[in-house]
Amino acid sequence: MPRTGAEPRRREALVQATIAEIGAAGTLDVTVSQIARRAGMSSALAHHYFGGKEQIFLAAMRRILSDFGAVVREELAHADAGERAEAIIRASFAPVSFRPETISAWMTFYVLAQRNPEALRLWRVYHRRLRSNLVHALRPDCADPRAAAMTLSALIDGLYIRAALNHPDTPEAAVDHALGVLAMLRRTP
Repeated sequence: MPRTGAEPRRREALVQATIAEIGAAGTLDVTVSQIARRAGMSSALAHHYFGGKEQIFLAAMRRILSDFGAVVREELAHADAGERAEAIIRASFAPVSFRPETISAWMTFYVLAQRNPEALRLWRVYHRRLRSNLVHALRPDCADPRAAAMTLSALIDGLYIRAALNHPDTPEAAVDHALGVLAMLRRTP
C-alpha cells in the first residue's frame, strides 16, 4: 500500500534534484537517472511522476517562478504605492535568484523556450505578469506606463543575464542600474 503524502514529497525531491543537477552541469544535458539518483529514488519513479526530463525541468522552473513570485509579493507587501516599481526591481535581483543552480536553470529555460511550446508558454506567463505588475506600479507617475514597463522588463531580463554571467555575486549593481533607468522613465514626459 502506498504511503500517504509520499507523492508530493517525492515530486518536490525530484524538482530540487533537477535544479541541483542542472546547476552542476550548467545545461539540460543531465539524465533522468542522474536526477532520480540525486533525489534518492529510481528513474522509473521519476518517469512515473513527470513523464520525462523536460517535464521535470518545467516543474523545476515552475518552482523557481513560484519562489520568485513569493519574493515579489513580499517586496510589494512592504512597499508604499509609489515604491511598487522599485520593489519589483529589487525582487528581480533577490539573492535567491542568484544561486548558481538557479542561474543555470534560467539560462537553460531561455534556450528550451526556443523549441519547446510548454516552456515558451511558461516564459510568456512570467513575462506578462512582470509587465502587468510594472504597468500597475508605473501608472501613477509615467506618461506611458506600458512603454515604460516594456523597457524595464527588457532591462531586467538583460541585466539579470549580464549579472548572472559576469558578476553573480553583485546583483546590487544591476538593481542600481535598473533604478536609475526607472528614474529616467519617470521624468520622461
